[in-house]
Amino acid sequence: MAAIHDLTVKMIPFLDRHLVFPLLEFLELKEVYSPEDLLKAKYELFKDSNMVDFVLDLYKKLHKTDEAPKEFAERREAVLCQMEELRSKAQDVMDVLEKPEVIAALRQDKAQNLSYLKEKYGFNEDSINILYEFGQFQYNCGDYGGAADYLYHYRVLSTDSDRFLSATWGKMAAEILTGNWDAALEEMQKLREIIDQKNFTSPLQQLQQRTWLLHWSLFVFFNHPKGRDGIVDMFLTPQYINTIQTSCPWILRYLATAVVTNKRRKNQMKELVKIIEQESYEYKDPITEFVEALFVNFDFEGAQKKLKECEDVLSNDFFLAATHEDFMESARQFISETYCRIHQKIDIKEMSQRLNLSQEEGEKWIVNLIRDTRVDAKIDFEENTVIMNTPITSVYQQVIERTKGLSFRSQVLATTIKRREQAQNASNEVVV
Repeated sequence: MAAIHDLTVKMIPFLDRHLVFPLLEFLELKEVYSPEDLLKAKYELFKDSNMVDFVLDLYKKLHKTDEAPKEFAERREAVLCQMEELRSKAQDVMDVLEKPEVIAALRQDKAQNLSYLKEKYGFNEDSINILYEFGQFQYNCGDYGGAADYLYHYRVLSTDSDRFLSATWGKMAAEILTGNWDAALEEMQKLREIIDQKNFTSPLQQLQQRTWLLHWSLFVFFNHPKGRDGIVDMFLTPQYINTIQTSCPWILRYLATAVVTNKRRKNQMKELVKIIEQESYEYKDPITEFVEALFVNFDFEGAQKKLKECEDVLSNDFFLAATHEDFMESARQFISETYCRIHQKIDIKEMSQRLNLSQEEGEKWIVNLIRDTRVDAKIDFEENTVIMNTPITSVYQQVIERTKGLSFRSQVLATTIKRREQAQNASNEVVV
């Protein structure tokens, strides 16, 4: 069951290999796949990286040996030599940039800054690019903090738009891997702005960039304290809904979880339901099927069955494991509210079964729901039922409510028609 609904294979093409590693570690912890298969995956993922000691350790575990092949020693020596060479060049540049007089002289205008550094300290394009190259090298060695620092300084001076974009991707990944969620959120917002504003050679490139950002942003949204607000706001914008529908419909799992667990975004459930219904032919899993069963089909038995399956999906998903309790709580509340809206008399035992709770737990749940949501209802403990006191609006009141804005809309329509007639008459006079 866990492997059937695992999305790791679908997501790997849109993630950097360093970002894939935490997912593989999680799958190993949850025993979703065999340890040997995951060990092979880790080795294949990092064998071409600069993390030579780590790759060697994986090699030894994979081949069950303590002997290190000669090529690893040679590779390690080459990496260390390259590191020292790049570090020396990068440090020379940083020594200049950290001087108080240089810090005071630098302005917002990058061209002016480069001109100043060229004139005063003999800088050229290579002097700036070395910061990018060393930052990228450190990232490939697993030194994410150092990489973030050098990529930051590179962006301050760089006028190369393509490398600036690449450096921003690198810095976002580095901040994610160091768990610096505020900085990662800031980088994600910068990337979103760049992708929206940059003139790409083709729409396909922009679509690809947005697809990557959707996947990378999951690390931020499900770890940052305000992430569940952010994911709903970003993913429900037209351009990102279009990207999800075109490139990665499985992202609907994360959007659905965010909407269900976020009480401040309940009003956007209708929009989510519409998208899930449209994409159900392309992608579905227990979480999207739960939403569809409850809000499209009003199938309470189906929703109950899918809610049980959701528990397994949530606990075995790297991004959603921490939302498990919130999701189950909110999902039960949605079931209760929907059920109460269409029933006047509710059997507590039956309701408890629909919520996957014992009768005692169900009674407590319903009491708390009535108290917290201030629903106009009372519990009949003799019959073990809940009586909903649904206010009945008179027909006259319904007519008044529906026609309340009619006079205003009629006035607006009349004004618009009058303006068009005046404009038409004026144009006819000009022609004459």
